[in-house]
Amino acid sequence: MPNGDKLKPKNTREHIISLYGYITGLKKDVQHMHNGIHDLGGKIDKIYWVLLATVGAVALVFLERFISILWYSLP
Repeated sequence: MPNGDKLKPKNTREHIISLYGYITGLKKDVQHMHNGIHDLGGKIDKIYWVLLATVGAVALVFLERFISILWYSLP
């Protein structure tokens, strides 16, 4: 049972109460995990946008260098 060896339910009523408490505890744990995952998703989105902006900036620098090389190589 969820309470370990401390409490042993003696009849059906005590078993049901024990299971109800166990399920209530699991629901709280699931809600806590859901909030943690939701917060983690926001952090991952921020990292994604920083990475995307960095790649875009590097691409613009390379494009600028490529255009300047072509521009100055014209006769």
